[in-house]
Amino acid sequence: MTTAQTQELDVQPTPLALLLLGREADPRSERGVECPGDLPAASDPDLVARARAAKEKLGNKVFVLGHHYQRDEVIQFADVTGDSFKLARDAAARPEAEYIVFCGVHFMAESADILTNDAQKVVLPDLAAGCSMADMATAEQVAECWDVLTEAGVAEQVVPVSYMNSSADIKAFTGRHGGTICTSSNAERALEWAFRQGEKVLFLPDQHLGRNTAVRDMGMSLEDCVVYNPHRPNGGLSAEELSAAKMILWRGHCSVHGRFSLDSVNDVRARIPGVNVLVHPECRHEVVSAADHVGSTEYIIKALEAAPAGSKWAIGTELNLVRRLANRFAPEDKEIVFLDKTVCFCSTMNRIDLPHLVWTLESLAEGTLVNHIQVDKETETYAKLALERMLALP
Repeated sequence: MTTAQTQELDVQPTPLALLLLGREADPRSERGVECPGDLPAASDPDLVARARAAKEKLGNKVFVLGHHYQRDEVIQFADVTGDSFKLARDAAARPEAEYIVFCGVHFMAESADILTNDAQKVVLPDLAAGCSMADMATAEQVAECWDVLTEAGVAEQVVPVSYMNSSADIKAFTGRHGGTICTSSNAERALEWAFRQGEKVLFLPDQHLGRNTAVRDMGMSLEDCVVYNPHRPNGGLSAEELSAAKMILWRGHCSVHGRFSLDSVNDVRARIPGVNVLVHPECRHEVVSAADHVGSTEYIIKALEAAPAGSKWAIGTELNLVRRLANRFAPEDKEIVFLDKTVCFCSTMNRIDLPHLVWTLESLAEGTLVNHIQVDKETETYAKLALERMLALP
């Protein structure tokens, strides 16, 4: 891949050590990658039976959450499935469960720890199951950004709005600075609230959701949006640009949804006449503009449930969910395909596999707490404040 191609895809080089996930650690990251204990072999034919036995032994002491993007082999053991915020709320609604096993990624487990009570232990089966988008905004980078906004004389006008797909540190920053959290379902309401509090919004960490909501849903122009690049001095922006902007978008993106292109949309329309293109709002603006329908994972599922028999759909979201929906609705003669020709799973979501889940459940059944996710009290206080502002949105 050329340097120009790398810049076009908006990616940052990955340190070689991090390619060896599970063997090295990055001290600058808020998550570890080591998995203590011996995992059962992936080829073990008894994995399903072992998971069932351990879960049965734990009984009501364990509550297993499964994000929509998880593998089928893991989803079969989930007590509930959903998007990240729904699952965190589901965990909080089960105070009798001593262990919350979150089959998702790190920021989701943090959110569950923030919303559950102190007696509950949130467990992530593989600590290397992170989120590339969440990792694109660190606490140090965002603090530096606020300094830039202060020096430009606009900080007092700015209200931070952070996507649920962010670390606890970023949620806490948002809470400290009078902002709120949003999901892909309520981003418009969150922005409307923010603009009642101030003149500008700092949207973290997904530039595409922020841009799509502001322009597509709220009628702003692309010129109202600027992109803050944490890898450039002053974010690559002048004081004049910051002063003129309404939306200050963090330069972050989802590695899966960012793959979809306008060519993907045009190609699927040429291949499948009459196809409905349905994409997630984390996709690029040109993809969202060319799609027939746009919405969160829950929206995508409900749209397909309501779709007439015989209809054709190209879905722009993570492949595990698309494949599961295609199989589910095949008996109703609904043709459901992945928007892009290239197969693309969420690599960090897929780190939660059956061996890790078996190891986790068997360890808990034996009384050994593993991979406990804990958010420190100060961070939890301010992150919860930001989440509570979201829950109070009209």
